[in-house]
Amino acid sequence: MTAMTADQRAPGRPLLNRRLAEFGTTIFAEMSALAVRTGAINLGQGFPDTDGPEAVREAAVRALRDGRGNQYPPGPGIPELRTAVADHQRRWYGRLGLDPDPDTEVLITAGATEAITAALLALLEPGDEVIALEPYYDSYAAAIAMAGGTRVPVTLRPDTGNTGDSGGDGSAGEDGDARPAGRFRLDLDELRNAVTDRTRLILLNTPHNPTGTVLSREELAAIAELCVERGLLAVTDEVYEHLVYEGEHIPIASFPGMRERTVTVSSAGKTFSFTGWKVGWVTSTPELVAAVRSAKQFLTYVSAGPFQYAVAEALALPDDYYTRLRDDLRAQRDLLSQGLSDAGFGVFRAPGTYFVTTDIRPLGESSGIDFCLALPERCGVVAVPTQVFYDHEAAGAPFVRFAFCKQQEVLADAVRRLKGVVPR
Repeated sequence: MTAMTADQRAPGRPLLNRRLAEFGTTIFAEMSALAVRTGAINLGQGFPDTDGPEAVREAAVRALRDGRGNQYPPGPGIPELRTAVADHQRRWYGRLGLDPDPDTEVLITAGATEAITAALLALLEPGDEVIALEPYYDSYAAAIAMAGGTRVPVTLRPDTGNTGDSGGDGSAGEDGDARPAGRFRLDLDELRNAVTDRTRLILLNTPHNPTGTVLSREELAAIAELCVERGLLAVTDEVYEHLVYEGEHIPIASFPGMRERTVTVSSAGKTFSFTGWKVGWVTSTPELVAAVRSAKQFLTYVSAGPFQYAVAEALALPDDYYTRLRDDLRAQRDLLSQGLSDAGFGVFRAPGTYFVTTDIRPLGESSGIDFCLALPERCGVVAVPTQVFYDHEAAGAPFVRFAFCKQQEVLADAVRRLKGVVPR
C-alpha cells in the first residue's frame, strides 16, 4: 500500500500544531551554530567551557560500572537523589521552614525545562492565563502554549542606576569599576494589574535569566501576598539559586501561605557545571508533586539514571564548594562587565546568574538582532539578542546578553576582541 502524503491526510492544514507555530529553532541553537561557522568565541549560550568537580564525574563513572541506573530508574527518581534534594532544601532553606519529604514531595526530572513544562501541562486548562516576567527564558512561552494557556508578560524594566540616563554611558566610575546602566526592576503595580479572573499562576524566575535580577525579600513578599489574595499558584524556576553575587536567594515557597501553592524547580546543571546531564527536580506538596508527575511520566518517563547517583553525591559537597563557585563566577562577571564597559557598552550589573545584559545604544546601535548577527564578523564574538525573549519586542530591542560562565582567559580574549566594536 502506498503511504498517504501529508496533504492527503490533512488537505490545506499546516503540519505544525498551531500552538507551536510561532516557535522555530531556538536562538541558542542559531547563535551557537553561528559561533561554529565563524570560529567566534561563544558567549551566547549559557554553558560552562569546563566540566564540574572531578569527584562528581567519577561518581557517574562508578555508577555506570556498578550497573546502577543503566536500566529504568524509578519514575519519581532514585531514592538516593530524592533524599539528597530534600537534604539540600533543608540545608539551605530549613531556617525558612522548607523541609520536604523525599518520598512524597520531591520529583526528579529531565532538567528544569521538563519540570517547568510538566508543571504547566499538569496545572493549566486551555485559556488559563500565566503571568511571566519578561524577558523570559524561551521555553516558558512554548510550554505555556503547549498547555493551551495564555501568557501575560509583565516587563522587567531598566532603571537609570547612577548613570543619569536610560541607556547608560558605558563609562567606568571613579574607582575603576564598570558603571552599570542601572538594573532591571519589577513594577509591582504592573504585576497586580496584570492579574485577572482568568489568571491561574505566576511563573517566576529568580535569579532571573537573562537580566541577572535577583528579586528582593520585599518583592517576593508582595508577590506571595498577591498569590494568596487572588488564589494563584506559583511555578518558580530557581536553577541559579547558588549563583547570587549581591543580595540573597529566598525561595518564594517559604513565605506565608505559599508552600501549598508553589512548585519549586531547580537542577544540577548550573550549580555543578554538568549541563548535559539534564538532571532537575521539583519540590512541593504531595498533591502538587503528584499532579506534575502525572504529566512528567508521559514526557521522558525517566532519564539520566547513572547521573542521578552522581548528582546525589554532588548535592552533599561541602559549603566551600558553593562559596568557591560563587566567588569564581563573580570574578568572571566583573572581568567581562568591565571589558564591555571599556568597549562602550552600557552594562547592567548582574546580581546573579551566568549573564550580563548590555545596552548597545551607546555604540550607535539600536537593533540587538542585527548587532548580534554582525558581531562574529566584526570581532569574533557571539552574543544573544534579548529581544527574542520579549512579547513587547520594542522594549528589548537595544539589549544584548553575554554569558560569563567561561574560563578567565577566554573572557579576556573576548574582551580584547570586543574593544574593536566601535560605532560605525
